[in-house]
Amino acid sequence: MAKKFTVSSFLKAKKNNEKISMLTAYDYSTAKILDEAGVDSLLVGDSLGMVMLGYENTLQVTMEDMIHHCKAVARGTERAMIIGDMPFLSYHVSVEESVRNAGRLIQEGNAHAVKLEGGEDIIDKVKAIIKAQIPVIGHLGLTPQSVNMFGGFKVQGKSEKQAKKIIEDALLLQEAGVFAIVLECVPEKLSKIITEKLDIPTIGIGAGKHCDGQVLVTQDMLGMYKNFTPKFVKQYADLSESIEAGVKMYIEEMKKGEFPAKEHTFSIDEEVLNKLY
Repeated sequence: MAKKFTVSSFLKAKKNNEKISMLTAYDYSTAKILDEAGVDSLLVGDSLGMVMLGYENTLQVTMEDMIHHCKAVARGTERAMIIGDMPFLSYHVSVEESVRNAGRLIQEGNAHAVKLEGGEDIIDKVKAIIKAQIPVIGHLGLTPQSVNMFGGFKVQGKSEKQAKKIIEDALLLQEAGVFAIVLECVPEKLSKIITEKLDIPTIGIGAGKHCDGQVLVTQDMLGMYKNFTPKFVKQYADLSESIEAGVKMYIEEMKKGEFPAKEHTFSIDEEVLNKLY
């Protein structure tokens, strides 16, 4: 079995200029496939609200949702590092509640680390969670839990003020002790500056090729979530077409009586059968 990917692996990859692969996972069977394919880390993202639960955005996702899905992913994973998203309002009320909820993702969800959205405004929570011996990944740029404040899903950091703020927040998060930072929907040249300034890795999603790693929503890159496809997604397969074709074939064969065929059924001894009439 390949060596377990850990916090140290993230930092070593940055030092050795090796790219870090990350994908989302929300269930056992998908996690098992991604893990066996060799992905470095699995993010149990609050994007599960949209992809798995059909919500309009991530704001309705609860701690119970996150723990439930983290546990499933953990059961299907051997090598990849599992990162659990801290959902909306799980770290916004108090430091104590933030630490408790982060601890639940580790203790109950079997995640190895947690991810929080925000910069300077959440530094006290980040420090407290890390003090509790829980590894933390930061998340800057487009932070989906702030979608109502942003007025929608928009690229962040295009103005001088915004760009400087993201750089400052990244440095503050590094100082606070996070071991990596997700940069979402920021201009490529800005993410390059941030990546060069930091000693910890950056993981890009819609942030260009200069980040130390990349993350995508698995259902997006495999063509399984058709509601909306962001510009930054490259579709590596179209499983929705394959699934639909398979389901249509099953329905057709079943209605025609072609399925189940003899090779899909079980037999009974004729002597036993005669006694049943």
